[in-house]
Amino acid sequence: MRPLITTCCLAGIREWVCCPGARNAAILQTLSQCTELKTWTHFDERSAAFFALGRIQASGCPVAVTTTSGTAAAELLPAVIEAYYQRRPLLIVTADRPAAYCGTGAPQSIEQTNLYGTYAPTIELAAPLSLPDMPDIAAMLAKGFPVHLNVRLPEPDLKAAPPGFDCTPADPPEPPPFRGNTADLCRMIRFHAYNGLVLLIGGLDPDEQEPVLWLAQTLRVPVIADATSGLREELEDYALHDGDSILRQNPPPYVLRVGDVPVGRFWRDLEDLPQCKVYSITRTGFSGLARESCTITGHMENIMPALGDLPHVGDVNNLRKHSRKREALIEELLLTYPESEAALTRTLSLRACLGDTVFLGNSSPVRLWNAYAQWHVPTTYVRANRGANGIDGLAATYLGNTVGSEQSWCFMGDLSALYDANAPAILPQLPQGQRLVAIMNNQGGGIFRQLPHGSELTAEMERLLVQPHDISLHALAELWGARHITIRTADDFDQLDDLPEDTLVLAEILPDAEQTASFHQQLTASR
Repeated sequence: MRPLITTCCLAGIREWVCCPGARNAAILQTLSQCTELKTWTHFDERSAAFFALGRIQASGCPVAVTTTSGTAAAELLPAVIEAYYQRRPLLIVTADRPAAYCGTGAPQSIEQTNLYGTYAPTIELAAPLSLPDMPDIAAMLAKGFPVHLNVRLPEPDLKAAPPGFDCTPADPPEPPPFRGNTADLCRMIRFHAYNGLVLLIGGLDPDEQEPVLWLAQTLRVPVIADATSGLREELEDYALHDGDSILRQNPPPYVLRVGDVPVGRFWRDLEDLPQCKVYSITRTGFSGLARESCTITGHMENIMPALGDLPHVGDVNNLRKHSRKREALIEELLLTYPESEAALTRTLSLRACLGDTVFLGNSSPVRLWNAYAQWHVPTTYVRANRGANGIDGLAATYLGNTVGSEQSWCFMGDLSALYDANAPAILPQLPQGQRLVAIMNNQGGGIFRQLPHGSELTAEMERLLVQPHDISLHALAELWGARHITIRTADDFDQLDDLPEDTLVLAEILPDAEQTASFHQQLTASR
């Protein structure tokens, strides 16, 4: 296995997340001799892969995850999909039985070649491995997408691998230069943006924030910045409060999206607004729309200088006038309904903004945070899994982001937490730090009640769609070895004061359903 590990080191792999199994025992045996590498272990392949994804988000370096053969390899698919759409260099190393077992139905033998389809190309390897025959993994990972190495191995042998070979990781490969037509974008900004331009900022990596901040402060156009951009509070002077409804009522002629696909509803509305011309600057290369648009792919530090000197366009359509009215109404409603989901999210954000890591779950939490979180303290490191927008692996990805954090926060829904209940098994391997997991427990998929006519669901439809439950999150806290607190009011957050440095807390937020409904009804009625 030395050629395999050496090649991965040359590709910049510094960390491995290892899932136990007999078939990949030879890989694990070799890794056990590599003191230069950081190895993690998790019994749940799905959580392991999402943890690896979190480590890539936090470190910016490629990370490998290895499994045994059979359905263990299939458990990685959700994280591979997420890594594909996030454009993260996740290396999948699956052990497999020799080729003669293909199609036989022999124990722990499935068809692992091309197992991940579009989302990760498979490279077939077979023992004995030699360094000259190894593929150029570095070049493949430099593209930013997942790669699958399927290693066919004979029957396992736990004979100790001889120590003494060099497995010092190289620097991660540099990403390729940007691609796309900047001329059209420059013409739009210089000659047409004065008819109306809005900037939508999705998720950004930390090293992308400075060039995007320059762009926003230069253009001075109305902005909707997702929390995952790390610029939401920094750009408050340009922000559109309740921006989705404002833009739905006042569609701008031009939209420039920067970063990942935005969370807000207006981005989906653009599918039916062909009069809005859309431009994107994104690391991932995905347009995020089924309709025609202009997409420039690459790193912000390379693209922004190529745009040259840009004009101060400003708020030519007076959208921020509408925003100020919406902001005042939202602040009034937060005071009127202090135990609603929105108000409790605001109170949570006042504490979480002081941590050094915030991870937002999909579905309701990321939307609640974007709309109602505090605006005064910049919160620069905010992560989420927005590649496929699912609730899979959120706790594991959060934990992967917390390595090195003194205080980290996670805000997710109750179903998301239950879905990833195995993830904290890796906690004993992590360095110390305060980890505070806030779970908005609205007894099921509460976001579905906000769909059109969602408040009119029949009992059977409520059961099938919302899936209400009465599962105790106190029991989940016991499983995680976490301190459990219950939060119903703003004052209940005081229980988070003066916690020990090495503490895991599960804060179960129980909003008032009637106040939440009234909040949304009044906000919607005023639009």
